[in-house]
Amino acid sequence: MEARPPARTEMPAPQYVMAADGTRIATYVWGDDDAPTVLCVHGFASSCRDNWVDTGMVRDLTAAGFRVVGVDQRGHGASGTPHEASAYRMSKFVGDLITVLDTYLLDGVRYLGYSLGGRVGWQLAVQAPEHVSRAVLGGIPDGRPLARLQIDQARAYADHGTPVDDPVTRNYVALAERVQGNDLRALIALAEGMRLGDADPDPADPPRQPVLFATGTEDAIIEQSRGLAQATPTGTFVEVPGRHHFNTPGSRVFRQAATEFLAAG
Repeated sequence: MEARPPARTEMPAPQYVMAADGTRIATYVWGDDDAPTVLCVHGFASSCRDNWVDTGMVRDLTAAGFRVVGVDQRGHGASGTPHEASAYRMSKFVGDLITVLDTYLLDGVRYLGYSLGGRVGWQLAVQAPEHVSRAVLGGIPDGRPLARLQIDQARAYADHGTPVDDPVTRNYVALAERVQGNDLRALIALAEGMRLGDADPDPADPPRQPVLFATGTEDAIIEQSRGLAQATPTGTFVEVPGRHHFNTPGSRVFRQAATEFLAAG
């Protein structure tokens, strides 16, 4: 009888990589060193554990014969949490991943990103195509959802406990506080930094690698995600039934589609 994968993946101790600006980036590794590698990159206010371990994604990928390298993006998890908006330009996020890949001596990895991790993956695939052979970009919009966050209200809440009136900002604060250990001031700085002009996926300059776009049917950005897939020469799109933006990564449909797509190349 074929052995079943373990029900829960253990979280290893982080191994740190130093980014160019001195920010520590936490990385995690599962699987055989000689297996093909999937680089897993989480979304805003999440972490490697939250998006990929607790959802069963790492379990599924290792069971499929992959080595998984996961990261906590700057401002998240066990990584450094600078409080300056300039530390969160898209170029910083992309540079962090290139440093991780160079440190692990990895070239054309398979890429799995969700939400913010999907946006960073788009830019990595476009700007450093030699590093990405194919990619799954989940929950990726074509605009700036964090632009709707009222920075002043969020900062007043973080600094003084002032109640947040704006409902969108209130939702983002609740999201940020959902994961234990999140640094709210760092995430506010991230939201501010992502407005500095280099974060948007450009449909006129898409990745050339095979890309699977996957978005929940209850996610407000689904049509924008579909549009990015249509703009990508080798893009395909899958709907994740009954899922919204925050629970899509745990869907069996999402996990199966991602695993099969990454195994195809």
